[in-house]
Amino acid sequence: MPTAMATTDDDDVCSICLVGFHSGAGTPKQPPCGMSTTKFVYCNSRGPNCIDLSLSSSDIYQSVSLLKQACLDCGFFYVVNHGISEQFMDQVFAQSRSARRRFQGGPFYGPNVWPALDLLPGWRDTMEEFHRQALEVAKAVARLIALALDLDVHFFDTQEMLGEAIATLRLLHYDGQISDPANGIFGAGAHSDFGLITLLATDEVIGLQICKDKDAKPQVWEYVSPKKGAFIVNLGDMLERWSNCIFKSTLHRVVGNGQDRYSIAYFVEPSHDCLVECLPTCKSEENPPKFPPILCHTYLSQRYHDTHADLNVYKEPKK
Repeated sequence: MPTAMATTDDDDVCSICLVGFHSGAGTPKQPPCGMSTTKFVYCNSRGPNCIDLSLSSSDIYQSVSLLKQACLDCGFFYVVNHGISEQFMDQVFAQSRSARRRFQGGPFYGPNVWPALDLLPGWRDTMEEFHRQALEVAKAVARLIALALDLDVHFFDTQEMLGEAIATLRLLHYDGQISDPANGIFGAGAHSDFGLITLLATDEVIGLQICKDKDAKPQVWEYVSPKKGAFIVNLGDMLERWSNCIFKSTLHRVVGNGQDRYSIAYFVEPSHDCLVECLPTCKSEENPPKFPPILCHTYLSQRYHDTHADLNVYKEPKK
């Protein structure tokens, strides 16, 4: 549950919250998404593709090709040489751990606030700077996605899309419990993300798993190993809808192994007024649009209502 939240003063909107998971807290008693409680198969794969953001324009299509392959296959990939230094990433993790130790109480709800400067010196500056840099990484990834979809490289850069991006930065802590998948106990239960893309930085503790085919029986779950200095990027349901289900938003979950685990998730969505409709390069007479056009804020409101009907966790922006 969130224990502290804040919003930057930039044109882009970024909510920042601390989230702790304890003893499977927040995980349904029954496994979600129709998961079998009796059998799971674990697969050690070679891991997602690794996308280098530092390649020159003449070599960029090497990254586009690897990214497209990943988006068609599993919707997960690593991003390296993204411009955020390992030293700064270590600083963000250190601030995350410090904040977790100081905000151990129950859930906090109310207006977004920054922690007092004397409690967490430098915390706000660090988080705002991370938001600015992570958003630039997200925009760079979105340009590669545009090229992979045969769109103009700046398709997602427009004002109504990522020009006024909505981002949520979550500092996550899993408290060292051992998960029991056969009984539906996880660090975080199986889910897919609602938005456009998610950037994830993790410590060295393994725990993230993905399921490429949610309809398989039994489901096959693969570990995604941490990679120092890299972001793990996954596609959200909104991008799957936008691409007419050509690109995949994949089920993922966190399995605890008895070690404390920290991660930093950066969820990116377009402007709330952005119209999400089937991309022109993703439809044809043989493959017509599978979904009607919908505004981003309407789509997100529906998704949050479907999954959190008992909580007022998302409100459409005031006009």
